[in-house]
Amino acid sequence: MLRYDSSFIEVFFVSDHRFSHSLDDLRQMSADVLKFAHAAGATTAEAEVSMSIGQNVSVRLGEVETIEYNRDKGMSVTVYFGQRRGHANTSDLSQQALKDTVAAACSIARHTAHDDFCGLADAALLAREIPDLDLYHPWDISVEDSITLAQRCEQAALQCDRRINNSEGAGVSADGGLFSYANSHGFNHGYYFSRHSLSCSVIAEEGEHMQRDYWYSAARAAEDLDSAEQVGRIAGERTARRLGARRLKTAQVPVLFEANVASGLLSHLVSAISGGNLYRKSSFLVDALGKTIFAPHITISERPHLKRGLASAPFDSEGVATQSRELVSNGVLQGYMLASYSARKLGMTSTGNAGGNHNLILQSGNLDFQGLLREMGTGLVVTELLGHGINMVTGDYSRGAVGFWVENGQIQYPVEEITVAGNLKDMFKNIAAVGNDVLVQGSKQTGSVLINRMTVAGE
Repeated sequence: MLRYDSSFIEVFFVSDHRFSHSLDDLRQMSADVLKFAHAAGATTAEAEVSMSIGQNVSVRLGEVETIEYNRDKGMSVTVYFGQRRGHANTSDLSQQALKDTVAAACSIARHTAHDDFCGLADAALLAREIPDLDLYHPWDISVEDSITLAQRCEQAALQCDRRINNSEGAGVSADGGLFSYANSHGFNHGYYFSRHSLSCSVIAEEGEHMQRDYWYSAARAAEDLDSAEQVGRIAGERTARRLGARRLKTAQVPVLFEANVASGLLSHLVSAISGGNLYRKSSFLVDALGKTIFAPHITISERPHLKRGLASAPFDSEGVATQSRELVSNGVLQGYMLASYSARKLGMTSTGNAGGNHNLILQSGNLDFQGLLREMGTGLVVTELLGHGINMVTGDYSRGAVGFWVENGQIQYPVEEITVAGNLKDMFKNIAAVGNDVLVQGSKQTGSVLINRMTVAGE
């Protein structure tokens, strides 16, 4: 077992003084940076100051594998001289370092080309009220308790099946931070945040064949995490059930994406309707606004103000107020995902998505996972995807997969070394059902997704 001195770690993470600066301190630094920029001749400027701390512990086969502790801080500044832009950042928050970083950004701006579309977000779009979204729940867990929790998680996985005889480890992470963003329109706000997780990955062996799988739970507050035993049990069960995997003959069949991989379909949608891909004409959904792109029963919402949401935020990374909206309604695309620059390039308005999406939710139906299997009848369940064979320009989709073969609504046996292929345009429109087995592990929430027909390539 590794030896360590926990005194350094705990004095910072368990005490009430987790950060060396308060939010008010960071807001003052942001204001100072703007003052330095204006004094240097910048027309406008924006700055973000942030701090974060984290404790990560992992064990493998009951022994401590790693103990990590991180303390990060930084400031980034963007200055505008008319329509010329310069950017610089530093990890030193001293006043002199802030001044030097601003000077570096100004020097860069003076040598960049004129760009009609750059600049701060429109003042009218900035957040005026900052709701408390309950995003900060520091986890006062000692290193010793983290080790015990990880050991319990791993042990639960190893006890699931006698064929599970090895481990890639179990881990416990406790992270928190704060930041302040300010710009020349008078905006200067920030907030504290936290994110914690439990994870486990184990290996099973039968004869000459080996399989691995994993599971994890993530939340803003430690009390919202799944128990260590539940995370470990799911990881173990998922691993053991993959033993005895076979290959399939190439066929066109219905495909059911398990909830943990179905969120990837939402990720592809986000990429396709993001401003950068749209104005570069590198998306298969260019000019798709107001058009039917999904099956008519599909509704996808963006909910940035969910309490304790993993992707909740009162404003985006440019200070633009976030708003709840229906991104897709009855299969029709209602909006894009735009930051200020891409919005101007497209002749549109920012949607508050600088920095990404905020709690994208695919509306679920009435069927649970077993109901989706019965609805599918005969086909493939995908539990893990491999590779990145996606062409955003055409929508062509081809990825390695593992999962299970299903007949008459019942899982028959595990499968591996196969490829699922299609086109995202067709896949979106051919979604037959969305399960109510909704999984929340990140910024996208969905149940399992059944697609009427895809090509499954095997032998």
